[in-house]
Formats: sequence, C-alpha cells, structure tokens
Amino acid sequence: MNELYTDMGFVNINKYGEELCGDHVEIASPEDRLTVMVLADGLGSGVKANILSTLTAKIIATMMINSLAVEDCVETIAATLPICKIRQIAYSTFTIIRVTDTQEAEIIQYDNPYVILLRDGKNFEYPKTAEIIEDGSASGGSVRRKTIYKTRLKIHEDDTFIAMSDGAVHAGVGRSLNLGWQQEQIISFMEGLYNREYTAKTLSSILLDKCNDLYGGEPGDDTTVCTVKIRRRRPVNLLIGPPLSPAEVPKMMSLFFSKEGKHIVCGGTTSALAAEFLGKPLETGIPRYVDPEIPPTAKIGGVDLVTEGVVSIHKVLEYARDYVGDNGSYAQWNCGRDGASEIARFLFEEATDINFYVGRAINPAHQNPDLPISFSIKMRLIDELAACLKEMGKRIKVSHF
Repeated sequence: MNELYTDMGFVNINKYGEELCGDHVEIASPEDRLTVMVLADGLGSGVKANILSTLTAKIIATMMINSLAVEDCVETIAATLPICKIRQIAYSTFTIIRVTDTQEAEIIQYDNPYVILLRDGKNFEYPKTAEIIEDGSASGGSVRRKTIYKTRLKIHEDDTFIAMSDGAVHAGVGRSLNLGWQQEQIISFMEGLYNREYTAKTLSSILLDKCNDLYGGEPGDDTTVCTVKIRRRRPVNLLIGPPLSPAEVPKMMSLFFSKEGKHIVCGGTTSALAAEFLGKPLETGIPRYVDPEIPPTAKIGGVDLVTEGVVSIHKVLEYARDYVGDNGSYAQWNCGRDGASEIARFLFEEATDINFYVGRAINPAHQNPDLPISFSIKMRLIDELAACLKEMGKRIKVSHF
C-alpha cells in the first residue's frame, strides 16, 4: 500500500442574494493511483453560472481521468456549452489538479487565481509553462486564443495545494480592502496559520471563513476554496458493541488490537470486554459531563480513547454530515472535550484509513421508546457514518461480529 494519501476538501459560499453557487468542484478518484480535482468558475452568478461551472467541471474531470489532453477538454467544452451573448465566451474558467501515484502533480490553470503551493508550510514558487489553445467558441466561428498554464512536479509529503475562485481575491473590495485580498496577502495568511496536522477541509474552511469576514458576511461574488494535501496514511480502528455470540469475543478483540494505528472503544459493555481482554482496569472515575448531552469518557491502558456507544456515535454522525457540507460545526467538535468531539477529531482530522469492528448483539437498554434516539438502528448509524467518511475520501472497512 502506498504510504501517502491524497486528501482533498473544499467549501464555498454563494454570492449574496443568490440561491445557487456559480462555482463547482468535481473530484474524481476511480483508483488509488489517480485523483483529479477540477474547480470551475462559471461566468457571472446564479443559475446560468451554476450550469456552466457544473458542466465544465464534470466534462473536464471525466476526460482527465481518461488521460485525454487539456486541448481536447477545451475543444469539447467550447462545442458543448452555450455561448454568452454579451461576452461571446462559451465556458467558465477552471483549475485542474491531477495527482498520480501520490508522487507527481499536474496543475492546469485557466484564468482562475494561481494555485498556492505550501511546502514545509512556506510558499513554494513552482514553474509554469504557458500554452496557447485555440477554440471556435466566439460568434461567427472566429478563433479565440486561450492561455493555459501548465505545471508538472514531483510532490513531497505534506505538500499543500490551495486552489480558489476569484471570489477569494475580490474579498473586501469596497469594504475593508480597496483592491481586494491580494494573492500575496492570502499566502501570508495561510503561512501564518499553517499546521501540518490540519486536513485539506480544515484549511479550506479557515480560508473561506476569512474571505466571508472580509465581505462582511455579504459576499460580492461566489467564493470557493479547494485544498489538496499529500499526507502520510494513518489508520484508526473503532470497536463498538459486543459480538452476537460470546464465543466470538476473543476473535473480535484479537483482530481489533492487532491492527496498526489508534484504537477507539465505544460502549460500556464493549469497554468492559476490552479491559478484560487486555488485563487492564476500566477506569471510569467520577463521571464528569463535559457536554450534558454526551456521556463521559473512561480509560483503559493501551486504548487511545474509551467512550459511551450509540449516543456518542449519533453525535459524531451529525458532525460528519455537516463536515461533508459547509463544515459549520468545525469549531464545536474541534474544541470540544466530550467523547463525540474526540472521536470526530480522530476520524475526520487524523485518520486516512478507518476500520470498524461492529458487534451485532442487541443492548436491551436501547429498546427504551422514551430515549431520544431509536437505538435499535445501531447498524444504520455505522453504515451512514462510514458513507460520510468515504465521501471525505477515507478508506473504510466494516467488519461485523
């Protein structure tokens, strides 16, 4: 297995007053060795821009995954998308980042702000080669010339590529900044907050929040930030629920604790079984509710995190659903010290590969109809959480006992 992992995360905000975003990000990763990210910025804003950017991103991503040349992509877009009657332009601007074998990156840029590359937390000036591409998208079939900038380079662990639409560099125009947020200022901002533990999604969220602040909460343009980060693979293993048959306990525990990486044990009965298997005491101490809605954590020697089961996992699922969206709950789980927040940090921020060990025994306490959650659907909670984690780009394996 390749020791490196391509982590991708994006967030966007709509132009103030618009229901649809005129930017679109398409991520395609049909296999571990190849990942393509396309950020397209449609002309104008609203419905038309949304359609233009969505079609542009999807067409380019599909063609790039199939190793077609960028010239072919531009020709296809010009022949497919409608032409703007005013500007006589047929498609949106775009940025493409293609990572192969987590060893080489190809960057292709057309009229979007240049991609920022942070290497060892500092701006790295990468080479750009300008190429002229012709298309017949103008009125009367006349030829228009587009300047495309191409880059191909070997990548290092923790290399961080930050792509953005022009809404980022326009942030603050007419408000706090006369000329907008210049790219040099964005670079300085990202260098100043860089932390190698931050995920791609976290970095995108921090930068977009700053853009929104500069706009005074009323963005003058659709704004999108997409980050691609090369990380070392980190496995995390989560055990929840005792097995259906008590005879399966030794097998389940042996497989779980033999796995490389961090170990999380969820559930009271499960924790007791894990402590017995390890020959270590289960330390609960005096129960202390950091969050009144989330049961307190415990400790077992040799286990990285011990929490309550279904209530905590249900809260993690809420955070996961939000994370794959606008990541609005980031501050809550990132700073929280309750069990659900700690699980979220392990799974969202640290893990690249997650192994779930799920016991199928039914806890009678979960059948109480007065409880706020239907606990009989534990399996569905895990399935939904696994689906969200896959959407984050994690490699997931679920084993039932």
